[in-house]
Amino acid sequence: MATARQLEHAKGDLYEQDFTAWIEDQAQALRARQIGALDWDNLLEELESMGRSEKNALKSRLRVLLMHLIKWKWQPKKRSQSWLETIIEQRASIEEILEMSPSLGTTTLPDAFSGVWAKAISLAALETGLPPSTFSPTCPWSMDEVLREGWMPE
Repeated sequence: MATARQLEHAKGDLYEQDFTAWIEDQAQALRARQIGALDWDNLLEELESMGRSEKNALKSRLRVLLMHLIKWKWQPKKRSQSWLETIIEQRASIEEILEMSPSLGTTTLPDAFSGVWAKAISLAALETGLPPSTFSPTCPWSMDEVLREGWMPE
């Protein structure tokens, strides 16, 4: 009979050797309510990682959305269907993320909104060739405007 320490080591080995098999093993243990078969440390690490991934995806989508809104506002003669499609896609993706994880809308989104602006300016400056000083140092639009379907800066 294997000791608890041996079982814990075996679970950690499976996590390192075959992640998919480890996930299936852990799912089966959860379904069967086999508490002793759970790899607690790695489960915790993966759950925390999933939360970070969702937050990072939201920030990334918001950064791309803001960058394209910046280009739309400050380069009106270069507006394109591609920019518009990107804006629509990013809004839809943000909406999907918030539908799946509504708490991100009250916790992560407001902080991300203020924090992402500087990076969006840097990316827009790089892509447009305009100096960063061309753009407003703070976002001139509300979060509601930026996320509202159909809203565009003029």
